[in-house]
Amino acid sequence: MKNWIKMAIRNILRNKRRSFVTLVAIGVGFAAVSLFRGYTDNTYFGLRESAIRGEGLGHLIVYKAGWLQKGKLDPERYMFSKEEVKKITEIVTEEKDVVLATPQIHLTGIVSNGNISTIFLAQGVVSKDDRTIKGAWASFRPITGEGLNDKKKYGIEMAQDLAKHLNLEPGKDGVVMVSTLSGQMNAMDIQVSGVYDSGSDATNDKFMRYNYDFAQSLYDTQMAERIVILLNDWKKTETMRSRILGKLAGQGIACEIKTWNELSLFYSKVRGMFDMIFLFLFSIVLVIVVMSTVNTMSMAVLERTREIGTLRALGLKRKGVSLLFAIEGGLLGFLGSLIGMALHLSVWAIIRGISPTYTPPGVSTPIPLIVNLVPQSMAVLMIFLIFLSLAAAILPARRAAKQNVVDALGHV
Repeated sequence: MKNWIKMAIRNILRNKRRSFVTLVAIGVGFAAVSLFRGYTDNTYFGLRESAIRGEGLGHLIVYKAGWLQKGKLDPERYMFSKEEVKKITEIVTEEKDVVLATPQIHLTGIVSNGNISTIFLAQGVVSKDDRTIKGAWASFRPITGEGLNDKKKYGIEMAQDLAKHLNLEPGKDGVVMVSTLSGQMNAMDIQVSGVYDSGSDATNDKFMRYNYDFAQSLYDTQMAERIVILLNDWKKTETMRSRILGKLAGQGIACEIKTWNELSLFYSKVRGMFDMIFLFLFSIVLVIVVMSTVNTMSMAVLERTREIGTLRALGLKRKGVSLLFAIEGGLLGFLGSLIGMALHLSVWAIIRGISPTYTPPGVSTPIPLIVNLVPQSMAVLMIFLIFLSLAAAILPARRAAKQNVVDALGHV
């Protein structure tokens, strides 16, 4: 095999210009695909962290059975009682992979500064648990003010565009009004403890966060709408859903559990869009690699017809001729992938050095353009391009092997 590879390398170097063009085409294709894969890997990470920590969804959310279909029509019937919340929390936190389980309530209503009123959407959260869920994400979306704390039950966090619309800032007071479970209107005084950027243009003008006890008082209930579960690893989400569902069912608790990606529609839609773009880009690169390799090997067959005839006359079988050209095609894929890897690393280093930013659609603040290094994807792409180039060389190789020996020797 060593001699075959040496021979294949010499044959590739015979026409340096044509081989160079082919290698550059494969290399640029490799770099384009791998760079986009690195970009999407970072994007998926950001979207995942935004959903799990930024939106406060955690990894799993437990609802009482029927809540998602009928909860809005009859919320009191499909909410967890105080005892159920305690029992579910104890069962769930027995799992070593569970970091915490915390109750939440979602509210909608009207908020006013005394002169202007507007609608809002709010989460009622346990402040210390909410900080645990946010984790390092809080540094990307810092809060102006002190934020939620248990000492100030009536303190709230308000999204910055909503605060700007109502001319409210940390320390200022307002009023919120919601409909209780019994259908009566309840109004309570609030004080803005913090102003934050929700990260989305669609929610920055209507989101708020309350202390869980305050939200219950406002809703006039001791019940919880959901229990949010945070795990130590997002990859265990599906496994833990099945395990927790089984344990709760065994205790006679009828519930349904949704994962973070099922509830984050933005994540699902953006991932679907990027997957389609990746498939489109990969298809273009595939065509370029195949056409470049086929063209290079076809020209090599025409130029080396007499050589092929000589090798056949010396006893080389048709399989040997096909193997020689296939090895040449595989080497083109391998060397082209090495060039692509070098291009990828160069562009990656430039991006890290420049640290460019951009503002995606629907996002309220600029974010850094980051391309991750994904060695596994680069290795898989290299192997794929090697075999693709090898396969693309088979057609002209078979045509070369089928030539009549006498005709090949007399070819001019």
